[in-house]
Amino acid sequence: MNRLADSQSPYLLQHADNPVDWWPWGEEAMAEARRRDVPVLLSVGYSACHWCHVMAHESFEDEATAAYLNSHFVSVKVDREERPDVDAVYMEAVQAATGQGGWPMTVFLTPDAEPFYFGTYFPPEPRHGMPSFRQVLQGVHQAWAERRDEVTEVAGKIVRDLAGRDISYGDAQAPGEEQLGQALLGLTREYDEQHGGFGGAPKFPPSMAVEFLLRHHARTGAEGALQMARDTCERMARGGIYDQLGGGFARYSVDREWVVPHFEKMLYDNALLCRVYAHLWRATGSDLARRVALETADFMVRELRTAEGGFASALDADSDDGTGRHVEGAYYVWTPAQLTEVLGAEDAELAAQYFGVTEEGTFEHGASVLQLPQQEGVFDAARIASVRERLLAARDGRAAPGRDDKVVAAWNGLAIAALAETGAYFERPDLVEAAVAAADLLVRLHLDEQVRLTRTSKDGRAGATAGVLEDYADVAEGFLALASVTGEGVWLDFAGFLLDHVLTRFTDATGSLYDTASDAEHLIRRPQDPTDNATPSGWSAAANALLSYAAHTGSGPHRTAAEHALGVVKALGPRVPRFVGWGLAAAEALLDGPREVAVVGPDAADAAARGLHRTALLGTAPGAVVAFGAEGSDEFPLLADRPLVGGAAAAYVCRNFTCDAPTADPERLRAALNG
Repeated sequence: MNRLADSQSPYLLQHADNPVDWWPWGEEAMAEARRRDVPVLLSVGYSACHWCHVMAHESFEDEATAAYLNSHFVSVKVDREERPDVDAVYMEAVQAATGQGGWPMTVFLTPDAEPFYFGTYFPPEPRHGMPSFRQVLQGVHQAWAERRDEVTEVAGKIVRDLAGRDISYGDAQAPGEEQLGQALLGLTREYDEQHGGFGGAPKFPPSMAVEFLLRHHARTGAEGALQMARDTCERMARGGIYDQLGGGFARYSVDREWVVPHFEKMLYDNALLCRVYAHLWRATGSDLARRVALETADFMVRELRTAEGGFASALDADSDDGTGRHVEGAYYVWTPAQLTEVLGAEDAELAAQYFGVTEEGTFEHGASVLQLPQQEGVFDAARIASVRERLLAARDGRAAPGRDDKVVAAWNGLAIAALAETGAYFERPDLVEAAVAAADLLVRLHLDEQVRLTRTSKDGRAGATAGVLEDYADVAEGFLALASVTGEGVWLDFAGFLLDHVLTRFTDATGSLYDTASDAEHLIRRPQDPTDNATPSGWSAAANALLSYAAHTGSGPHRTAAEHALGVVKALGPRVPRFVGWGLAAAEALLDGPREVAVVGPDAADAAARGLHRTALLGTAPGAVVAFGAEGSDEFPLLADRPLVGGAAAAYVCRNFTCDAPTADPERLRAALNG
C-alpha cells in the first residue's frame, strides 16, 4: 500500500501512484522494517529535480522493480526541501563514503535508520560502469540475508564516524581585516575573468559571495571586489541562466559561460539574486542591475506567489514539448523556425541576432537558449520590446512547467527581504505589499503560540515538520528588512521572538549552532553545517540576523552570539570563501559596526522624513539597520530620545557606541552611510 496520498509535499504526491509501497519518513516505517526484518530503502529528492523524475519513470513506475522492492525492503520517500535535516544527515554519509552526492539520493538503512550502502541515480540497465538499480537491490538483499554481521558492523562504524564530526568553532573569535582580506584573495584566485563567477562547469550563481564583495567594497573601497561583483552579475544577466523573456534565474549553468541552464527555477535563487542585483544598483546605479532586480521581483510575484500570499518553492525543469513528452527546457528554448512562426521573417532575423539563436542551436535538437550576447551595433529599443512581448505571449501558450506549491518558511523569509528592499529602492509599493502579505502568512500559519516555526505549508494548511535553524534565521532576516522598510516595529518584535529560539534551542554552551533544535526529532546525528550552499547556511544566516537585531536593540546576548557564530567564518573564510559568502558578508557588517540609523519626523507621512528614510535605506554601509517613525514613537528602540531638529525631520547615525550629530540634510546622511 502506497502511503503518500495524504502528503502535503508535491514531490511525495508525484510518487503517490507508484506501484512501490512507499512510506513517509517516520518511526512507523522503521518499525515495519524491524517487524519484517528487512532493510530500508531511503529515496530522497525534490519536485523540480530532473534526474529524480527520470529514476521514478525508469524504476519506481516499473511493476517488476516495484514488486522486488515491496518483497525485500521497506521503501521510504523523503522530500529534501520538507525534511532538510534528514537529507543533511544522510547526504553527509553519502559524501563521506563516495566523495560525491546529489539527488536523487539512494541510501540503504538498517531498521534502526543506520546507513550502510549509498548512491544517487541508478539506471534501469547497467550503463557507463554503473550497476542497474535492480542489481543494486539484489546485491543489498543478498548482503542483508547472508552477511548481516558485516552489514551491521559497517552501519555502526558509519554512525560513529558521523558522531565525531561535531564542529567546535563557536568559541573562536570573529574574523578581522586579515581574514577578510585572505577571503577576497581566495575568491580572486578562483574568479573566472573571462566569463565571471567562480570555478568551472557546472557554474552556480554566487549570490552570497557577491553580497560579500559588495559589502567589502563599501567598507574598504576595494575596486577589485566591486569589479568581480559587477562583471559576474552582468555575465549572468546576459546568459541563458537568466530568462530573457520572463525574468528570473534558473538553478545553475551546465557550462562555465552561463549559456545552457539546468532549467528549474527555485524561489531561493531568485530571492537571493533579486536582492544582490538591487544592492549592485544601490552601489553603482547600473541600469542593467535595476532591470534585472525588478524583472526578477516581478517574476517571483507573477509566477511563484500562491493564493494565500506566500511564495511557492520552484518551477520544474521539464515540461510538455507539444508531443506529450516531458522534456527539459521545452518551455524556454527556441529554433529559428519557431521565431519566424511567431514574428515573421524580418523580426525573426532580428530576434535571432539579438538573442543569439543559431541554426545549429546552443542547446539540443537545434534549439537555442535565449541570451544577450555582447555585440556591435545599436538595436531599436521599441522594436526589441515588441519582439520580446510577442515571444513571451507565444511562450505563454506552451505547456508550462509544473510548480511546487509548498511554502517553505526559510525561502519565503529570503523573498520577503528581497521584495521589501527592491520595492523600497525603486519606489514600487506593490512589491513591499507582496512582502508584507508573505510575512502575514508566515505569522498566521507557520507560527504557533510559542512563536515556534513550522517549516512548510500548502494550500493554506500548515505542515507537520518543525522549522530548522535556517527557517528561524531567514524568516528573522526577512522580518528585519521589512521592519526597516515599513517602519512597523512589530516585525522587529517577531524577529526577536524567533532569534530567542535560536539562542535557547539551536545554540550550545560554546556558542556553536546546530541545524535542528535541541528538542527536535532525534536522528542518527544532529546535523550541523556552517557552509553556504544553494542558500545561506542556518549558521551564517543566524549570525547575520542576530547582529542586525543587536544593532536595532542594543542586546548584548544577541551580539555576543553573532560574534561567536562568526568564529567559524574566521576558520573557513580564508580557505573556502566561496562556501561561506553569507558568513563573510555578516563579518563585514560586524567590522563596520554595523551602523544604526534612526529617522524621525513630525509624523510618518512627513515628506522630509520619508526622504531621509529612503536615503538611509539606500546607504551602502554593510549591514546598516534603519528605524523610521514619528518623534516620540516607541516602535523601535533606536527612536527613543531622538527629537526633531528645529521642528523638522532628522536622521541620527551611530556606530560603535558613538553618534554623529543629527542631520536634516539628505546629502550629509548619504555621505555618512556610503563608505
